[in-house]
Amino acid sequence: MLQASEAFSGFSVDDLQKAQKFYGEKLGLDVVRKYGQLQITLDEGRKLLIYPKRDHVPATYTALYFPVTDIEAAVDDLAGRGVVFEHYAKPKTDAKGIYRGRGPKIAWFKDPAGNVLSVLEEK
Repeated sequence: MLQASEAFSGFSVDDLQKAQKFYGEKLGLDVVRKYGQLQITLDEGRKLLIYPKRDHVPATYTALYFPVTDIEAAVDDLAGRGVVFEHYAKPKTDAKGIYRGRGPKIAWFKDPAGNVLSVLEEK
């Protein structure tokens, strides 16, 4: 029964209006406000639900990964739109905020509610 279900993921934010502007304008995603929540349509019609929560606590893990073919271009494009990338000592990120160690290249950033998101290079 559940295997045929079109499951989706979601997480909370503290300000729906800021989230709608960030996900729609800065990230360039298809965002629809519906039933007091945001519905984002990703590739292949997959959905992401973003809902307001009064006592919101930001995700301390990467809540959403965006696969990209060229992380340099993705980071430059997003930075040009005003997205600020995180810089970490562990795992060590470079001046752009890109981790280039073991595994795929990845760069983390936060939405206005403090949820951690990333772009992840897939080759």
